[in-house]
Amino acid sequence: GIESTSGDTVQFVEQSLDTNLLNNSVRLHIPNCLLLPGGVCIQETLNNVIILIVTSQSVHRLVLPHPTRMYRSDLVTELQMQSIFTDIGKLNLNEPAHSYVLPFAQAVPASAPSTSAAWISHQGEAVFALASPSGSITAVTLPAHDQDGTVSIQELKQSSMMQRLAGWMPTAIRGDQSIPDLAISLAVHQLEDDTFIFALCQDHKLRMWSFKHQMCLLVTDMLEYMPAGRGEVKASPALAHKLRLFFSSSTGLCLAIYLAVPKRSQFCVLQLVASENNRYSLDHISTLFTTQETLVDFVLTASDIWAVWLDNDDQTVVKYISFEHSTTGMWNQVFVQPSPEEEVHVGEDQDPREIYLDVLFSPLRFTASAIIKALQIYKRGTERYSDLSWEELKKEVTVTVENELQGSVTEYEFCQEDYRLLQVEFWSKFYACCLQYQDVLSTPLALHISPATAMVCVLKKGFVSFLLPCFAVDHLYLSSDEYLFSEEETPIAEDSNLSRDVLQLVQCLRMVSESLPEDMAYEMDKALEDLLSPEKVSEKVLEGLLASDNENVIQDILNKLQDISNPTVAINTLLRELDLEADRAHPIIKLRISLSQLYGSSVAASLICQAVCQTAMTRTLLCRDLLILQQLYLRNGDNVSRHTHIYLARHYFMHYFSLFRNADLQHLSVLELMLTVPRHVVSLLFLVLNPPTVVELFYQNVARKAIMSQMLSQQDVEGSQAMLHWPQMISSVLTLLCHWPSNPSFLFPECLMVNCQYAQLQEYVWLVGPWCQVNVGSYRFVLGHCYLASGEGQKVRTKINVNEPQKVC
Repeated sequence: GIESTSGDTVQFVEQSLDTNLLNNSVRLHIPNCLLLPGGVCIQETLNNVIILIVTSQSVHRLVLPHPTRMYRSDLVTELQMQSIFTDIGKLNLNEPAHSYVLPFAQAVPASAPSTSAAWISHQGEAVFALASPSGSITAVTLPAHDQDGTVSIQELKQSSMMQRLAGWMPTAIRGDQSIPDLAISLAVHQLEDDTFIFALCQDHKLRMWSFKHQMCLLVTDMLEYMPAGRGEVKASPALAHKLRLFFSSSTGLCLAIYLAVPKRSQFCVLQLVASENNRYSLDHISTLFTTQETLVDFVLTASDIWAVWLDNDDQTVVKYISFEHSTTGMWNQVFVQPSPEEEVHVGEDQDPREIYLDVLFSPLRFTASAIIKALQIYKRGTERYSDLSWEELKKEVTVTVENELQGSVTEYEFCQEDYRLLQVEFWSKFYACCLQYQDVLSTPLALHISPATAMVCVLKKGFVSFLLPCFAVDHLYLSSDEYLFSEEETPIAEDSNLSRDVLQLVQCLRMVSESLPEDMAYEMDKALEDLLSPEKVSEKVLEGLLASDNENVIQDILNKLQDISNPTVAINTLLRELDLEADRAHPIIKLRISLSQLYGSSVAASLICQAVCQTAMTRTLLCRDLLILQQLYLRNGDNVSRHTHIYLARHYFMHYFSLFRNADLQHLSVLELMLTVPRHVVSLLFLVLNPPTVVELFYQNVARKAIMSQMLSQQDVEGSQAMLHWPQMISSVLTLLCHWPSNPSFLFPECLMVNCQYAQLQEYVWLVGPWCQVNVGSYRFVLGHCYLASGEGQKVRTKINVNEPQKVC
């Protein structure tokens, strides 16, 4: 389940990577009741999924059927299934079994709780812990949903007489400016016969309560873990501290406390230790300092802290760190796809409408939701576009902008240049509107990590970002120097000298990339689309860089190259990592679900194909820079870039270039990516409204089953009931899926032909013909079939040369 909250509204969406779900979204509006921090809890029981909601004036419980109980067999083969939300409309949410109005929060607004936590007890009761303005914690318990009973209210508070007298009396009445033990973050941990409630309070102290005995068992001053400046911090109340828990049988209960302190925020990781007679203490494991972005959320796992921030430019930042084994204290980088460019460059010989439509509807930029919202604002109307297909949405955008343009024209005659400028003006106006809504929908709300599968997700206002593994070579190329500063951080080679050389080589590639102007990069892409020689194109680009090198960047690159002791071996190592045919271990598939379903939903298809797009794009850029760098070696009389190196670099360049181009055909609407290191993670945005690209079509119709069968054939899975490990599984799926441009099986062209994708198939043959040496005769056959299907039979009668096919304009 995925939830997002806003004021008095909460929206739930159920998603599956294995099957498409019907009626999978619900929005709940609770009038005049603000949702509290920590106010949404989703728990699974054997038979149900139970959602607990806490607002400023009420608590709510939704009891839904568990997915495994909705169907009799685990081996479900339907393409679509009903969501757990399908029958939610039949529930009367005002019944006592589903909601309860807080009597103590009705008098004045100042009496409303400040934060909350909720859980299902071992007896099936729904328990809500509410932090009162007086500093106490009030627990509201609803009886089990299938049993009769009454609501009980208990108050956990310190035994001082003043606190008992204060009760729920509003702060303003007592004249207090702040309550020291007012909880600002709550977390709970269930034992067999008790529940511990942890409260991080305004006085910077952590308190642990026994729910069963209604006693405070532990008080710890968190300022004791601060290295300096305690007095200054203690003088002001804590407002933004956060608390998270993690429990496993091996580590016991661990706590992570984020201390939000100006200029020196930090995480403290502690372990709860029990002794005799119900006495407890906390052992300090580590203290980790952070940068000064605004923390949105974080999660503690058995070995790491994952966190999501907003930086000073309101851009999402995701990082993680090992709290036990980080020797440098450096957080690991997650590569986030940057926001779409603020301005679109339109060349003098280009059609503004086509350029803007390409940017708006291409991968890795805009969600459909942002475009729809911009369309509604632009038309100044109340039209709804939720039922539009992707092509219909594109057509609606085109008509809307063009009509707006035509309505502004007061003259009957325009010169071509004036009309072109008018087009740019109106399209840029609509584009700016899309940018605005894309930024809003990209606002991060929470971070989630599945303990069963190790899947990491970032919940955003308008979509979900999944984090996927980032391969070692991509990690090297994408990491900035501040995160990759020693050979120990290079995951490709074990030998320290070779690691150092590879690191220097990759840094040179990044210097080439940073020095390459946008117009040169565009001209290089255009030349490759026209099937010009990559070597000649890269040589021409190098000449352009040398001619315009006003800051001696090329000399800096040459100086850096001198630090590589064995460039031949370093280049070989990098090229080997680009070889997708290399033997790589695949994870053991421990199946509980039918192979016919695994990663078979439209969500999974969109996600995986966007990861293919991102991988291809990254490696295309890497190979481009490597070709330019090799030309620089040759220009300086160095024999390093011998023929074999250039041939391999060209081969991989064209492989990934064609892969990326085909991942873009028919234009996906998905868009964002994040990658991490050194365990390597990519985040990929998911969007509901996704038309199939040819890669997605191939994955859903052919590749997925072939990939799963190939992985399964290598494993012994008999009797295994464990869950799938997401990072390993998705890495293998991506590796196998990226094989297809040079795969001898010829499955991809066959899929395009069977599905009548003739224009895309001709484009594909055009791209792979010059470099792919397998299935040459088959390419000629499908090209001839395309000519016949498109009414160009005369071309079949001529000799078809697969290396020189007719390009489709």
